[in-house]
Amino acid sequence: MVGLYKGIGSPMMGLTFINAIVFGVQGNAMRHLGQDTPLNQFLAGAAAGTIQCVICCPMELAKTRMQMQGTGESKKSRKLYKNSLDCLIRIYRREGLWGVNRGMVTTLVRETPGFGVYFLAYDVLTRTLGCEPNDPYMVPKLLFAGGMSGIASWLSTYPVDVIKSRLQADGVGGVCRYSSIADCVRQSVRREGYRVFTRGLTSTLLRAFPVNATTFATVTLVLMYARGPQEGPGDCEVAQQAAHQTQLPPQSQHSSL
Repeated sequence: MVGLYKGIGSPMMGLTFINAIVFGVQGNAMRHLGQDTPLNQFLAGAAAGTIQCVICCPMELAKTRMQMQGTGESKKSRKLYKNSLDCLIRIYRREGLWGVNRGMVTTLVRETPGFGVYFLAYDVLTRTLGCEPNDPYMVPKLLFAGGMSGIASWLSTYPVDVIKSRLQADGVGGVCRYSSIADCVRQSVRREGYRVFTRGLTSTLLRAFPVNATTFATVTLVLMYARGPQEGPGDCEVAQQAAHQTQLPPQSQHSSL
């Protein structure tokens, strides 16, 4: 049973900071961009995705190494890493800063457009669904919009995630297979065909919907109620203004974030 939660320490340690960075940067970027448009939502999301890679890349490296630990070994063999933090410390001592940031390029390629699509999809869905603070179905609408945004984000970048994971797992057991990103792509396609880029996609999407539905709905509702009643908000304008703190013309249409 414990094996199902291998590597859980790293996400628990980093996700709080990642979400704080993502929503903080996205909100400030929207404020500087000045207008709440789908394009600006994409650009602000992309900026947030880029900056959070500083934490995301080492966190996912530790998670991957912890999950790979003990693979193909006897149960009596000594575990190399005690926990996620110990894993990163040992990698740093052995490989330096470059080792801790292994897979950074592919992480950037995944996260920058991925978070752009993430916030763009949420913006479009909340506008389309027209969720309003007095709407009795507001929470289900927010959950649906958040969940579908997560799915859209993963669908747009999943092939890159496959390559990133393989590069970060490379070297476990002392054997390095790949010399570069291009080499990893070539070898993966040669051995497993193009279907390799969708391996594990189903389980990822099954996880993405509830996780992102909860995340977006929680952030939107907390910001909305923390800000309190405003004068004449519509279409979840309260939450959108709280998230972005953007002063927009009264006639502009707003999304939930």
